[in-house]
Amino acid sequence: MKNKYKPSYIHIHKIGKLRSVAEELRQFYSPCKLCPRQCGADRIGGEKGLCGADNGLKIAGYMLHRGEEPPISGQRGSGTIFFSNCPLRCVFCQNYTFSQCGEGNNYTIEELAEMMLELQKMGAHNINLVTPEHYIAHIISALDIAASKGLNIPIVYNSSAYARLEILRLLEGIIDIYLPDMKYSSSYWSSRLSSASDYPDICRAAVFEMHRQVSDYIFDSEEGVILKGIIIRHLVLPEDASGSFSTLSWIRENLERDIFISLMSQYMPVFKAEKIEQINRRITIEEYKRVQDWAISLGLDKGWWQEDYGLDDLAGEKIREEFLR
Repeated sequence: MKNKYKPSYIHIHKIGKLRSVAEELRQFYSPCKLCPRQCGADRIGGEKGLCGADNGLKIAGYMLHRGEEPPISGQRGSGTIFFSNCPLRCVFCQNYTFSQCGEGNNYTIEELAEMMLELQKMGAHNINLVTPEHYIAHIISALDIAASKGLNIPIVYNSSAYARLEILRLLEGIIDIYLPDMKYSSSYWSSRLSSASDYPDICRAAVFEMHRQVSDYIFDSEEGVILKGIIIRHLVLPEDASGSFSTLSWIRENLERDIFISLMSQYMPVFKAEKIEQINRRITIEEYKRVQDWAISLGLDKGWWQEDYGLDDLAGEKIREEFLR
């Protein structure tokens, strides 16, 4: 990497703190209290939590992903690892085959470390951890091993933001880039669509903490990629089920005006969403444009729009095709 930026996890590894953080996180596995559900499963003993994960490490696949936001994918791609299972139960998840149905293969921590190193060797700008919450102790242990073997690219925490503050605070200085979703502003819709009535409050607290940790943005202007910072994603849903106007207003009132936002229009009624009347269709151009105009009126004009108002291809299926090659 031409840029002089060095991820802080390298120093944390050298002083032995990555290992101690992994050990501390491991204490949350049994009874499991990693995510806000705090289901209490004895995962170390082999019991599965509500997320579907046990003591193993299950991964759906990994790839150089060029379909993320421009400063995440850059020119060479983001080294993306898709973890199986998920603490949320989103009825419209495009990755439901592995996020909810558990598709994937079991790996050791050492194999995950080698996966990170392989992605770096392939030219990845970063290591992009997709839905990492329920395997976070495994991941930090793997990062410790990978750092000892020369991993030196930023870590992206690609999250639903359904996360406990106690866990996020342990990650300070380890995560370079937070890429959280802000899915809903209404407990009615978060309960109905993701089985998590507490999502809005938990998400906002999580995003506030993420922002606190990495608010001093760093970019590599030559490569056109982000090295440190936060990008908030928001998927516009039909009938404003996502509470877009309220979410954007909260961001404006509680975070810095220059924060980067990715306003997504790619919603498709897949999985169980086809059976829910209010969201069993694509969004309209007008729905998306109203949210876009609201963001601009608030001064939240740093980030990315999807001007095609939705993608014709199902992202989850395209990702799975990459895994099968």
